[in-house]
Amino acid sequence: MSGGVVIREARRRARISQAELARRLGTKQSVVARWETLATAPTVESVAAAARACGFDLDLRLRPVDADQERVITEQRMRSPADRVASVVNVAALRRA
Repeated sequence: MSGGVVIREARRRARISQAELARRLGTKQSVVARWETLATAPTVESVAAAARACGFDLDLRLRPVDADQERVITEQRMRSPADRVASVVNVAALRRA
């Protein structure tokens, strides 16, 4: 997920405008708009500051890549939505058994 998407989500959850977030950050509304539309990429520090200004903490951590998880995600993306739903239903039924 890009920094601009994180900023937009934090701002929307906080129910504030781009102008209000910009005011809280001491920048211009156009800067926030460029981040959110992915026209420019904010720094990690800017993303963290924006999240904080919206009342959230940013949990950024490194974790090992799970090759099996990546394989499963790739396979699922190639399936139709109906097939994906059927798969989830089948797994849920197995867990109940």
